[in-house]
Amino acid sequence: MNTFLSVFVTVISLGTIFGCLALLIWCSRDKMGMEDGAPTGHTYDGITELNNPLPKWWSYLFVFMVIFSLGYLALYPGLGNYKGLLGWTSSNQQVQSLAEYNEAAETARTDGLFVQYDREMIKADEVFGAKFRELTYEADGTTYLAIADIAQNENATKVGQRLFLQNCAQCHGSDARGARGFPNLTDGDWLHGGEPAQIKKTIMDGRQGVMAPWGAMLGDDGVREVASYVLSLSGRKVDAVEAQKGEARFAICAACHGADAKGQTIMGAPNLTDNIWLYGGSRAAVEDTIRHGRHGVMPAWKDILGEDKIQLLSAYVYSLSNVK
Repeated sequence: MNTFLSVFVTVISLGTIFGCLALLIWCSRDKMGMEDGAPTGHTYDGITELNNPLPKWWSYLFVFMVIFSLGYLALYPGLGNYKGLLGWTSSNQQVQSLAEYNEAAETARTDGLFVQYDREMIKADEVFGAKFRELTYEADGTTYLAIADIAQNENATKVGQRLFLQNCAQCHGSDARGARGFPNLTDGDWLHGGEPAQIKKTIMDGRQGVMAPWGAMLGDDGVREVASYVLSLSGRKVDAVEAQKGEARFAICAACHGADAKGQTIMGAPNLTDNIWLYGGSRAAVEDTIRHGRHGVMPAWKDILGEDKIQLLSAYVYSLSNVK
């Protein structure tokens, strides 16, 4: 925050604390010159006011809270831009990338700063790391169990499900059925392959799916004809003449989708014959894809989750369409 706001917050905070303390001291003094419990002469509706002091326990508790507040503000940030004697902060809030976070976390550890989020992550790894390893490694503790075998372990898939809900559900949905532009992980249809090793590689390294725009090359008529041919491959009713012309133009698509249009997992090119559509299967959606292309990104998670967690996550994803 800027200097003015920092000073304003500091003055308001300390002014409130010391103001309350001054009020307590003022109210604790006997200004009536009377003995404790003597009538003050103020009577209303048959009730007489007595000269009673503030309760001792209440006064002591109030003083304790003032001292506690000042101590807290000295140790922790709370007074404008003041950082506190302990160097505590909730997290490295200025970082904008994983690399910056790792650098900031290392600097905090070197300088002895207390970053709450970092400490909690370290503690969580100490507590749960052993459990992750127990579920993912062979008895020798050095070799990973096969993902297909982990998928048969109910406890392991429950942990994998929680990892999925925390990190993947934002795109693929809590039920893993995806949404427009985000693949359904339960139907057995895989852009980059559904074998355990392929699933793990996708999660570890991420994927980039690029469909080139063909509108400029094909023109409106060509886009419409190719769309008709593509729709016909999955049994849709289309104009036969348009579909025939589209088949001739499909040669430019076959390089990725294959001559039989069944796709190629090595390139992430989808199967166009199964009536499963990532960006929608209406004519308008298919024409839009052909005309403008698509660019999908699956981020890499290896530096965020680590391989042990990804092994469990891969097993859970694999189980969605392979374990009944």
